[in-house]
Amino acid sequence: MKHSSPIKPQFFITHPQPCAYLPDRYERKIFTKLEPDNGDVLNNNLSKQGFRRSQNILYRPACKSCNSCFSARIKVSNFSYSKSQKRIKNKNKNVHRRVNNAWATEEQFELFKKYLNHRHSGGGMTEMEVYEFAAMIEETSVYSKVIEYTSGSPSKLQLLGASLTDILDDGISLVYSFFDPDLPLQSLGTNIILDHVEYAKELNLPYVYLGYWVPGSKKMEYKSKFNGLEIYYEKKWQAFDIKNQHISKLSNEETIRNQVANLQLPEDFSRV
Repeated sequence: MKHSSPIKPQFFITHPQPCAYLPDRYERKIFTKLEPDNGDVLNNNLSKQGFRRSQNILYRPACKSCNSCFSARIKVSNFSYSKSQKRIKNKNKNVHRRVNNAWATEEQFELFKKYLNHRHSGGGMTEMEVYEFAAMIEETSVYSKVIEYTSGSPSKLQLLGASLTDILDDGISLVYSFFDPDLPLQSLGTNIILDHVEYAKELNLPYVYLGYWVPGSKKMEYKSKFNGLEIYYEKKWQAFDIKNQHISKLSNEETIRNQVANLQLPEDFSRV
C-alpha cells in the first residue's frame, strides 16, 4: 500500500506479520527504494534517522501497538573496552581484517550458510541460494565493503567471519555479519564489532551503526553491552541507559503519513 506524500522519494508500508524478536507481537515497516542515482545520499541521510539497509531497500519499524525497536550506534569517542571485551580482543589477536570491494565468494557463502543453519535455523534466509547471496552483496547503489576476518598463514588463510559494511558520511554500518559458529569461545561476533570500532577510528568516522536493539529480545541483548551506545528515540539520538527500558512500552501513535512528512531529507534531494 502506497502512502502519497509531497516528499520524494516515495515511501511504502508492509503488511503486518509475526515479529521475529518478541512473542505475540506483529511487525510492520515503512520503507523506500534506493535508486542508482540517489543511493548514497539517501542511505547517509536516513541512517541518521533510524533507518536500516537491506539490499536496495531502506526500512524502519512502524508497528501499530509497539515501539520496542531502537536503532543503535556506538559513539566512537565515548567507547571504551570492558574487561571481557579486552579478553576477547586478546583471544583474537591472530585474527586479521581484510577490506574488500562488495564482491561475493563461494567461501563466504559456505560460511554464511553454516552460520545460518547453526544460529538461525528455520529463518527465511536459510533458504538462500548462492546467486541470492551474491545479489545481497553485490547489487547495491551505495558505498559498501565486505570486511573479512581471517587467520593462518598468507598461503593458507581460513575465513572466520565477514561483514557487509556500508561506509557512511558519519560512520560505518554493519548491514549483515556472520562468523564460524564452531568457535564459540572466540566470541567472533563481538570481535567483529570491536574491530569495526577500530576501523571507524582509522577512517576518522564518529559512529558505528549496529542495527536495531530490542529490549526483551535475547537475540539483540549483546548490543547493550558496548560502551558509548546511543539509541534513536523521540526523533533524536540519545545516550543509552539500560535502566530506562520503560521506553519500550510506549506505543507508536504517530501515523505513517506524519512519519513520512517529518523525515528530514536534503533540500536539493529532487535534483540528486
